[in-house]
Amino acid sequence: MTPHMQAGEALVRAGIISASALEKALARQKESGKGLGAVLAELGVLKEEHWIEAISKAFCLKTVSNITAYNFPPELLALIPAEFAAERLVFPLKEKDGMLAVAISDPFDTDTLEILAGKTSLKIVPFLARRADIEGAIEAKYPESTGAPAGPKVLVVDDSQAIASIIRGVLQKEGYRVSVGHDGLEGLKLAVAEKPDLIITDTVMPRLDGFGLLRALKGNPDTARIPLILLTAKSGAEEEQRALEAGFLDFLPKPVQPTRVVSRVKQALEKAPESPQR
Repeated sequence: MTPHMQAGEALVRAGIISASALEKALARQKESGKGLGAVLAELGVLKEEHWIEAISKAFCLKTVSNITAYNFPPELLALIPAEFAAERLVFPLKEKDGMLAVAISDPFDTDTLEILAGKTSLKIVPFLARRADIEGAIEAKYPESTGAPAGPKVLVVDDSQAIASIIRGVLQKEGYRVSVGHDGLEGLKLAVAEKPDLIITDTVMPRLDGFGLLRALKGNPDTARIPLILLTAKSGAEEEQRALEAGFLDFLPKPVQPTRVVSRVKQALEKAPESPQR
């Protein structure tokens, strides 16, 4: 049973909606891909405010409103790029003790929550909010939404959190927007969802190694043009030749040196063919 079905049945048991209304809403939700709450509102079965109230009580979820009234530091907003926030209707509220509280209109959107956990390496705590409140906060708080220039997107895929954090910190200081995946499959999922301008991937990782990630991306027309840099502890001409012949744009040896990372990323973006976001 899907989370949306569980939520719908909880509403039926509480007498908030009828079983026939739920059946119709679930069919529409499956076709549209929208959250169940949004579909119920579109059908006129349940107002969004009543959906939030009912679901928060049924599943012990916290709620948030009037988000634009609060101030949010740039480093918090940087955890969720504006484009991703607008596409997924999610907004960062607070980071503390390894947790990130986010406002979201559909708390059962596990795909978005999993991506955020992978991007930030934090435990995601969802707060229910109206779509209009989230959209207003994104428009008011993100520099990108006001037309300010945004740096290229870089996806870092490495099972070492320490190395990934170093690279992310170095690149963010240079103005890049950085996401992090901690294994090959997570990196593949992020690449498909975000279509970054450049990917830096480790060689040896759980579930899918760097070469497997490369092949998967090149085999998908939507990601085939994204350039990749291979990050590896095996430095040498033979390893570099293998990487370049496989299709990597460049080669970055370990241990990671911040100045070299910045230099290679700049060079890669300059000589790469046109990527999905440019």
